[in-house]
Amino acid sequence: MTSVARRLRADAQRNREQLLAAAVAAFSADGPEMTLESIARSAGVGIGTLYRHFPSREALVDAAYRSELARLCDSVCGLLESGPADRALRAWLELFGEYMTTKRGMADALRMVVASGGDPFTESRGRLQTAFAALLAAGAADGTLRADIDAADVLASASGIWLAVGEPAQRAQAGRLVDLLMDGLRYGANPGHHG
Repeated sequence: MTSVARRLRADAQRNREQLLAAAVAAFSADGPEMTLESIARSAGVGIGTLYRHFPSREALVDAAYRSELARLCDSVCGLLESGPADRALRAWLELFGEYMTTKRGMADALRMVVASGGDPFTESRGRLQTAFAALLAAGAADGTLRADIDAADVLASASGIWLAVGEPAQRAQAGRLVDLLMDGLRYGANPGHHG
């Protein structure tokens, strides 16, 4: 591939990422009525570039949501490399809370996608459970988390916390509830056990 083609592809990828970030921010703050022109402007691209990447408002909302999900799930490896698994899980639960807040902010826009026949949530549950399972397995292996925990249970517990107290004004309470969840996940762990 020529360097020009590589640069064009890198530019297109950067434009796509900027559009997705601008869309998440806009749909979270202003809902589905946000104009595509203002999203393109926020991303620093023209409306033609937006339509080249996303042929409809629904396609943009769907891609923005899936991008947030991927960003969250893809962060697991880096967190696990940075220290013990229990600390990685605690940090990831904060990121999960941000994802849940974004998802709630985008709820009206996501309903519009569902109403048009799309299903932005097809991968969510499986990807989230896989991420939780990786964190829990690492914690069981390094002895910082119990080995008898089901990823689906932790997903349900964490979702419940962020649904109940996910507003910015409730951040301190959410943090306390996440700490309680972490205490339960550590209870009876075997710190002497490695692998």
